[in-house]
Amino acid sequence: MRFDVVTIFPEMVLDCAMNGVTGRAIKQGSIGFSVWNPRDYAVDKHKTVDDRPYGGGPGMVMKYKPLKDAVDNAKKDARAERVKVVYLSPQGKPITQQLLNDSSTLDQLILVAGRYEGIDERFIQDECQEEWSLGDFVISGGELAALVVIDGISRLLPGVLGDEESARQDSHMNGLLDCPHYTRPEVFKDKAVPNVLLGGNHKDIAKWRLKQSLGRTWQKRPDLLFDKELTAEQQSLLNEFKIELKYK
Repeated sequence: MRFDVVTIFPEMVLDCAMNGVTGRAIKQGSIGFSVWNPRDYAVDKHKTVDDRPYGGGPGMVMKYKPLKDAVDNAKKDARAERVKVVYLSPQGKPITQQLLNDSSTLDQLILVAGRYEGIDERFIQDECQEEWSLGDFVISGGELAALVVIDGISRLLPGVLGDEESARQDSHMNGLLDCPHYTRPEVFKDKAVPNVLLGGNHKDIAKWRLKQSLGRTWQKRPDLLFDKELTAEQQSLLNEFKIELKYK
């Protein structure tokens, strides 16, 4: 899969993307990655990519043509079949694990990072298939959101993580939060690792982890359980968690 980011701050995206999981995946060729600066397609001597909004008001609006030219060149460079152009903005639909899962089947994802007061609405209507958002708040631009998306999708792709089972066990992958994790030392500040994790019984460990995952979701994100139909085993484990919590 290939990721392309349209941004007036390419260094900001490159510096972050070339580290950690995504950086290793790019260097290994597990994913493709490019950035496109709309200023490179501006025709005036000042490389202008924004202008005053019609109707007045504060701030500036990014212009249609430099953005379109950047997107067109990203498409030409990849020549991919399954391509999606996404505008990252506070008005978009929230980025969820399911959204990332679905998007991991694309050949190319072009992420447009807005700045200033936004971008020309005609570009959004003509060139973008969807708008995505980190949440109901405003940040200075779409670059951070683009990096979140790239990281979130990359870890789902074959060959990116050292252990692919790690991604499958992450929070939200099965609609639940992740269970607690422990490492050495066995006892620290009078707090010990749960005995079940020391016994080596994989069936008991799996059962304990599922119980903790259900319990954590009920404690921290009960909204995730509203529309989730639990199996008889899951409901029983959640009931056990509640009883154990009561008598702690």
